[in-house]
Amino acid sequence: MSNNRGRGLQANVLGTFDTVVMAVAGSAPAYSLAATTAVLVSAVGLASPAALLYCAIPMLGIALAFSYLSRIDVNAGASYSWVGRTLHPFLGFVSGWALVISATIFMVAGSLPAGSMTLALFDQDLADNTALSTLVGAGWFLVMLFVVLGGARLTVRAQLVMSGVELAILALFAVLALFHSGSARAFDWSWLGFGHFDGVTGFASGALIAAFYYWGWDVTSNLSEETRNSRRTTGLAGLIGVGVVFLLFEVFTIAVNVILSSTQIQQNEANVLAVLGEEIWPGWGGKLLIVAVMLSTIATLETTLIQVTRSLFAMGRDRTMPSALGKVHRRWNTPWVAIAVVGVVALAMFIASNALGTVGDILSDAISAIGLQIAVYYGLTGLAVVVAYRRMLLKSVGNFVLGGLWPLFGALFMFWIFFESLGELSTSAIAIGIGGLAAGLIPMFWYWRQGSDYYRPDKLDAARTVEADYVPDGAGGTNSLVHEGLPTDF
Repeated sequence: MSNNRGRGLQANVLGTFDTVVMAVAGSAPAYSLAATTAVLVSAVGLASPAALLYCAIPMLGIALAFSYLSRIDVNAGASYSWVGRTLHPFLGFVSGWALVISATIFMVAGSLPAGSMTLALFDQDLADNTALSTLVGAGWFLVMLFVVLGGARLTVRAQLVMSGVELAILALFAVLALFHSGSARAFDWSWLGFGHFDGVTGFASGALIAAFYYWGWDVTSNLSEETRNSRRTTGLAGLIGVGVVFLLFEVFTIAVNVILSSTQIQQNEANVLAVLGEEIWPGWGGKLLIVAVMLSTIATLETTLIQVTRSLFAMGRDRTMPSALGKVHRRWNTPWVAIAVVGVVALAMFIASNALGTVGDILSDAISAIGLQIAVYYGLTGLAVVVAYRRMLLKSVGNFVLGGLWPLFGALFMFWIFFESLGELSTSAIAIGIGGLAAGLIPMFWYWRQGSDYYRPDKLDAARTVEADYVPDGAGGTNSLVHEGLPTDF
């Protein structure tokens, strides 16, 4: 690919701790539990903890794929670049487009709960008003848009505050849940087995929703051009992020099974976590967890904005999308055109979403649609690492398992749940999920015909592209390589 990138992003802004915080915030533990638990319970019932457990194993394989690939190619487009340079540029574009579309849809799926949670702090009846929730959510979205525009340093400072408070509240309630006396049912180890799934298809639909829970930790790779020692830091932070949110998801999903009845879950589908908090700590519990969900939702809006704008920036820089998207603000070193475009599109979608029904209805279809798109780009990335490291997989057991077998299993799992769950999803969820992906064929073929260098890539081969020191151009691009030695396993 061409290295004529022009002005780049601001290099070496984020450290290891900052990046770990971004990974956890990207998966949005409180938001995911509040907005998605009812959807997951509706799909698999008491098997919710099992769905999250068995999705975590292949998800770690995908996180390993991101870790290994980030060592040999630092690129804000992440899977867009990696898949394009290993499998095929068309598949690389599809991978990048899947992230862009899923993140854009999430602007609605995330902003609505941000609005409703804010209103719920004052009056629960107001929180059920879709139009008002949309308006307040749009306000939070605009705030985060300006924070992201202000640069990676401002972004991570805001994130440290929001995610810090969120995780402190979740940790408190995780402990309180262990000592809670009242319960709807006794804990059963079978909740972590396969017995409660409605066959293979039921398991697949649950795993697809579980993938949405975890999604977002890979924001660390989209920030790679702005991270110190990014070839190590971004991948490690992603793995830590998956581990942290897995523990939180399991604790709270089991607590929901033990403490809440099926009726309570169904009647509070837009925020199960607040009801759980009220049961654990009457009076204060519900309010505190509403604060956690609100902060989590706003925090993940920020990380999602980073993912979509950095991906569009990489596409604009490669001229696989309008080149203006690759422009960087002179003062803040952020892709300001991409940020502005995402802002306009998302606000238009906020308005359109009011015609789709209640907050719960919108979340259900959006989560399933995003799950399909996540499965595509995670699956392609899992295959890409095997191709990139194919000549090195037999050099050590670690390379074979961590850089080959586990990521390949993760990729196959993602593709399997994609196809297996299609029969269970609503028509609107499939239309949004598949239709959103299909829309990407238009710019893909247009810019391919225009002769973008992206479609004539330098192949990514770990045996040839040895571990390198990426030397930034004047403002943070990654233009030259200094070879140092082969990447090894952890």
